[in-house]
Amino acid sequence: MPDPMTAPMGDGFDQMARDAVYRAMFTRRDVRSHFVPDALDDEVLARLLLAAHHAPSVGFMQPWNFIVIRDAARRAEVRDLFLAAREQELPEIEAERQALYSKLKLEGICESALNICITCDRERSKNSPLGRWHNPEMDLYSTVCAVQNFWLAARAEGVGVGWVSIIETQALKSLLSIPEHVTPIAYLCVGRVSEFAPKPDLETHGWSRRLPLPELIMSETFCGQGEAPLKSAVARLNGSDAAPATTCPADQRVAPAVPQREPPKEASALSLSSRNFDDASASLMSQAGSGTWPAMVLK
Repeated sequence: MPDPMTAPMGDGFDQMARDAVYRAMFTRRDVRSHFVPDALDDEVLARLLLAAHHAPSVGFMQPWNFIVIRDAARRAEVRDLFLAAREQELPEIEAERQALYSKLKLEGICESALNICITCDRERSKNSPLGRWHNPEMDLYSTVCAVQNFWLAARAEGVGVGWVSIIETQALKSLLSIPEHVTPIAYLCVGRVSEFAPKPDLETHGWSRRLPLPELIMSETFCGQGEAPLKSAVARLNGSDAAPATTCPADQRVAPAVPQREPPKEASALSLSSRNFDDASASLMSQAGSGTWPAMVLK
């Protein structure tokens, strides 16, 4: 790793570095509406791609490639693919939600500085079955890790990213001359933005909400009840008093697998200070309060 990107050595990060990692995760957004026309410097883009290239991959296969798309005419063609796919998807949406769906801004293909298509070469590790013999789809999952690395690094750089998934795969492959054995994983809109919204757009517009994490934690088996201390710790970080039980259909519920520990008397709160991050993120944190995990980010 280049020296300017190297974190302090040791078993863990110092407080400033740790804060920055969590803030990138909690304030990352799927950006569609806030791109500005500013160009994205190649030095910044190089850092983002380097971060993506250092993602974990099963068997160290590194199956990804990165197609950088700057040409306005080609991006307009991609947007046409999106518009066609959106019309195909609309009838599949529940009738009572179709009006809202039609109003949602779901891409920034032409507004962003550039687009990147991250692909998975499914033949790159065909002679090495390590980690794929029983689960051949692990190359696809590894490529998704590269997407996440790119996204979090972009947030730390103040760069917006929006993932466009409403595109017919074969049409996109044809437009970008992607070979048959290569699978497009993520089509990303990338560029500077006017702001990072305090909440995901789909939550703001009432499409969905973030599920309570304690309801998703299971003990020992799927739908296994338990882990009360862990769920209570999560609830305290999120500013809640009670930790709801794991939610499962009645016919899938099982008894607690192991005796439960007593909840700890105190729960430590990780600090999320406003140091070493961009102004928009610092503003969000200052509004939420200092020294604890802000409920506005976690909810």
